[in-house]
Amino acid sequence: MSMISLENVSVRKFDTPVLFDLDWRVNPGEQWAIVGGNGSGKTSLLETIAGRWATARGILRKQGAVEFVANDYSFHRIARAAAQYHQQRFQAHEAGIAPTVREVLTEQMKPVGTVDDQSVQISESHITVKTLQNIAEMLQLTALLDQPFITLSNGETRRMLLARSLVKRPDILLLDHPFVGLDVFSRQILHDALAELIQQGTTVLLATSPSEIPDWITNVLTLEKGKIKVKAHYEKDAYEGSSIVPLTGELPVFLDTPVAIDFDYAFDLRNIRVVYDGRAVLDNIDWKVRKGEKWALTGPNGSGKSTLLSILTADHPQRFANDYDLFDQKRGGKGSSIWDIKQKIGHVSPELHLYFPVETTVFKAIASGFFDATGIYFKKLDDIQTERVGLLARLLGVAHAMQRPLQKLSKGEQRLVLLARALVKNPPLLILDEPCQGLDIGAVEHFKSVVDAVCRSGERTLVYVSHYPHEIPGCINRFINLEKGKVAEIR
Repeated sequence: MSMISLENVSVRKFDTPVLFDLDWRVNPGEQWAIVGGNGSGKTSLLETIAGRWATARGILRKQGAVEFVANDYSFHRIARAAAQYHQQRFQAHEAGIAPTVREVLTEQMKPVGTVDDQSVQISESHITVKTLQNIAEMLQLTALLDQPFITLSNGETRRMLLARSLVKRPDILLLDHPFVGLDVFSRQILHDALAELIQQGTTVLLATSPSEIPDWITNVLTLEKGKIKVKAHYEKDAYEGSSIVPLTGELPVFLDTPVAIDFDYAFDLRNIRVVYDGRAVLDNIDWKVRKGEKWALTGPNGSGKSTLLSILTADHPQRFANDYDLFDQKRGGKGSSIWDIKQKIGHVSPELHLYFPVETTVFKAIASGFFDATGIYFKKLDDIQTERVGLLARLLGVAHAMQRPLQKLSKGEQRLVLLARALVKNPPLLILDEPCQGLDIGAVEHFKSVVDAVCRSGERTLVYVSHYPHEIPGCINRFINLEKGKVAEIR
């Protein structure tokens, strides 16, 4: 009997059809990779199998317990009502009241605002000590069990999310792009842990890119626009080395030269130090970037990259305790507000899409970049601003979705919208933090070609973060590498 079977299944997300007439079976012993372009339906298929969406037509059958591990940064959803932290990376000063990894994994979390621990009664965990130990050892989380979960790096958090599903001992494990955003070390841990689970009898289905299909995959399902294009046994050589020619588009003229370029240094960081509970997340960082330089910021998960960027974007609560210049002015300059700083910076981050209200359309999401808002703004766009939104939407291939809610787009399409938002005000400094997460191969090449074109100007400064060498744009000519909160290399 099949572990999973779909017979003529079609699915709608709210009012939008996303999957069409799917016939597919997953038999015992099979491990499937689900691939396809952005918006092809990969995540929607996993969510449907997990029971998050009902079938509009057809029959879906499952044999055994199913667990779905999503690929997002909504940390408040991890702990539900117990921990409502969006800015995990920057709000670790609240770690003293956040649940530990052990409490998250055993569902022993106290509600936010609990003053008297004795006033809260929590049911005994159904997770045994042995189960927790085994899963923690498999995912190399043992040393982190008593650490507040909001202080974890991306790689550690991803492993914790997987552990949270594995302690429930599922028969079928659904993974949505599990390797995205992980450094080499974390990817290897995940590869090995999943291989061990398969040996123990777990069936694994994962949405991923062709370049990251693990060796233990037996079959590949290729989707295109919500339909099955190919069902095949996995042959490694057939998927390695595939290439897609970058999409082309004419760069809008207004991007030829950025605005507000009357400075010599985009920033000058001196002895930057960020400390949480006595632990230095950043330790004596010196980094000076001239106008027009193009930098890659690299380093393993937990090395301090995103914390460092949060100083530059004025999002970190410890920024005032540090010594630095932004655009030749000390900490933004006398009388400069946080909004004056943000006006000169175009920013993309992995979790930015989570801050937009659910009803925000693609048009409003892009337009909000004029005001450094997250989809809510009160000024009416003038004709020039409206034209710019349309030009960038066409350039990045999202013009067809202008009136659709941002949250209903695929993660890859959302990344393209956020790049358009970062560019719409034509800023002199672009800070792109892992901007290609969730993009398919063709979209990555398109994204890089747009960044290269935008950065042809010697007046544009770029800071680009990625764990993958193939995602680094060709315009990059300077590198800084962090390790354990310190500068390991600069060249």
